[in-house]
Amino acid sequence: MTDENPLLRRAAFAALVAGIAAFLLWLTWRALTPVNGWEALILLAVALTTPWTALSAANSLLGLALLLGARDPPAAVLPALARARPGPPDAVTAIAVCIRNEAMEAVLPPLGTLLDGLAREGAADRFRLWLLSDTQDPAIAAAEEAAIAGFASAHPGRVRYRRRTDNTGYKAGNVMDFLDHHVTDEAFFITLDADSVMTPAAVLRLVSIMEAEPRLAIVQQLIVGRPATAAFPRLFQFGMRAGMRSWATGQAWWQLDSGPYWGHNAIIRVAPFRDHAKLEPLPDGSRILSHDMVESVRLQAAGWAVRCLPAEDGSMEANPPALPEFLQRDERWGAGNMQYFRLFDLPGMTALGRLQLVQAILLFLGAPLYAAILLLAAGNALSGGGAGTPMGALALAVLAHALCYFSPKLSGYAQALIQREVAATYGGRCAFARGAVAEFVFMQLFEPLSTLNKAMFLLTLPFGARTGWAPQNRADRGIAWRDAARLLWRHTVIGVVLTACFASVSGTALLIALPFTAGMVLAIPLCVWSADPRVSAWLREKGVASTPEELVVARQ
Repeated sequence: MTDENPLLRRAAFAALVAGIAAFLLWLTWRALTPVNGWEALILLAVALTTPWTALSAANSLLGLALLLGARDPPAAVLPALARARPGPPDAVTAIAVCIRNEAMEAVLPPLGTLLDGLAREGAADRFRLWLLSDTQDPAIAAAEEAAIAGFASAHPGRVRYRRRTDNTGYKAGNVMDFLDHHVTDEAFFITLDADSVMTPAAVLRLVSIMEAEPRLAIVQQLIVGRPATAAFPRLFQFGMRAGMRSWATGQAWWQLDSGPYWGHNAIIRVAPFRDHAKLEPLPDGSRILSHDMVESVRLQAAGWAVRCLPAEDGSMEANPPALPEFLQRDERWGAGNMQYFRLFDLPGMTALGRLQLVQAILLFLGAPLYAAILLLAAGNALSGGGAGTPMGALALAVLAHALCYFSPKLSGYAQALIQREVAATYGGRCAFARGAVAEFVFMQLFEPLSTLNKAMFLLTLPFGARTGWAPQNRADRGIAWRDAARLLWRHTVIGVVLTACFASVSGTALLIALPFTAGMVLAIPLCVWSADPRVSAWLREKGVASTPEELVVARQ
């Protein structure tokens, strides 16, 4: 598409990943030698997790360099952005919103705002809103249909509604049915989830990029959290936003035309997607759950380009309102990503396509490995195997791994604190730093708990543990202590036992272990506290972890 040199870029990136991985493994080896049986297993587990850790660090460091050094970082990794023509587009674009058992009073207003904004830009006749329903319950479907009929009457000729009688293929099947049977002259479609929000400017920018580069099949924009009232999503998405900004920018630099697709808030060229992205059932008859990455890989294998637009503005989604919903969503994603083991021999699969699937697998497969490291370390400590371990060297190795693991978020924080104009969108450097500290403390407790939950789920997955694609609870609510205890008592027991094991060895061992076990021990109160309306109200009142979009609304 440009004079970019994919081989050179990827070779340089691979060298950076290899260098970081080698350094981390050397620090671990230095801390554990001479190695006993327990420590040999620890080294093996660390070696298996290190590629993902090194990849995270390399992506974020490269992303930070681009964010600080490039005049226009998104255009630096997506050249078509610089060639995009402003103004109303020539092509017709469908805005496809997949819904299933949704509260339409929450879904429709943002879509009305989008349609009105596109009309003000003189592009009303270039966009058609399609509401693609997989709702099966007759009563919910009737309410859904009535709400959409009223909405359509306020936007005559611009809203269309289709409900399937079955939901074969889940969301991927819903979208493909729409392309096969309902699309007419639309050249592109923008996929939105029920909780997605996009601004007219962001939508017009995506269309203009596609019109500027005919080889593009998908352009995936970054997705940030919608302003949240509850404490859990407010804190979680503050750090996620910073991490995604640096990660995606660095990744886009070396992935180039082999970028990601995350299933929504993206624009897709109709013809190639319809021709190449149909997903057949797996050999056992089950459907592919995490469809988006597979669809991206298939388009790449067919010679089409998939690119990421690492820009935040105008693209949002709602995150789970509390810890239980987040854990449930993680389990759904984990079950879907583990299916990728069966997809490596798809016809036409490219080497980079396989690497994308590997990355998606490692995102979840690392969880049982991290849990294994902690359990093995406890066993080693109790058996006396770690008596000769130099605690300083061990602490340094643990710290280095942790810094690399959290490097996307830390790089995003560094950018905002260095660049005054970025911090200003959060209310200034002091306000941003206050949010970063609150988020980091919260996530230091939550991350090990989340990792343990993923590990427990993945270990039971081969024995029949399954999770469906049920709609998430999108409402803020508190959580009763008994409900939190029923969900998290196993996590708490594991945390208490591990903490006691390390404490029985030495105070130093306990201090090194606490960052990994405290969140498990405090799982139940963390769950209740992060959903408590009073805590949420206090965070909002003090402006802790406020996002730029929240501050814009507050100033209006």
